Amino acid sequence: MTHVFDEAIVLAPVATAAGHVVRATTHPAYANMVGPFGGITAATVINGIQQHPDVLGDPLALTINYVAPIAYGDWDLDLQAVRTNRTNQHWVFTINQEDHIVATGSAVFGVVRDTWADTEPTPPEAPPADEVEATDFVEFIEWAKQYDKRFVVGGLAEEKNDDSTSTVWLRDQPARPIDFPSLTSMADCFFPRVFLRHGAYMPAGTISLTVYFHATAEELAAHGTDHVLGTARGARFGHGHFDQYGQLWSGDTLLATTHQLVYYKDPA
Repeated sequence: MTHVFDEAIVLAPVATAAGHVVRATTHPAYANMVGPFGGITAATVINGIQQHPDVLGDPLALTINYVAPIAYGDWDLDLQAVRTNRTNQHWVFTINQEDHIVATGSAVFGVVRDTWADTEPTPPEAPPADEVEATDFVEFIEWAKQYDKRFVVGGLAEEKNDDSTSTVWLRDQPARPIDFPSLTSMADCFFPRVFLRHGAYMPAGTISLTVYFHATAEELAAHGTDHVLGTARGARFGHGHFDQYGQLWSGDTLLATTHQLVYYKDPA
């Protein structure tokens, strides 16, 4: 049986006069408050580049800018490799829907090399995932039902908080071996930090999402279907925007870091 995540990121080729275009279709399981979950859109982009016949290596970085709401239905991903070097490859892409550009972005792929290595941050302290109770978001946020979420700190509560930090165990539901597309989607699973500061849902949405991939394909394969430990916090809130930073861990191995710019409106 095909996992619902794989159904959501499936792509089909589109005949065009030039370029490389593939078509995706939004999946109801990953619906958000307005349009599809941004993480599943970003994951589909990574899947599209990985399937490109000229791809070099694995993902190193992705930035996607959501310039307009994506409607439910089909959308087209136009990919272009603008430069390929010996060890890295640079991509630009647009997402088009009904003759309008709804997202733009860039990605870097590369080959793994053996070099000196070190990781400066350490994973947050957390009890084992099976010792933390699973929680969910409100009923109408469909995409959240596709993840097993176990908040160590910073679950959404009905009170204001002075600290926007969340630490949470994450896993696809049902369990699925992690790979680069699923890691991409998990990087957007941290709800907007302004919800935690205000203790309530409020109008908010990601404008720009960047993911840096530190994991190798072998490290992801070794992780398997276990929970990933994620942590995120905001930096500065004001003038209708804020940024939030996150990390995703497998034990002591830092799999990915993420940064995003988020739009918000004060609650009525």
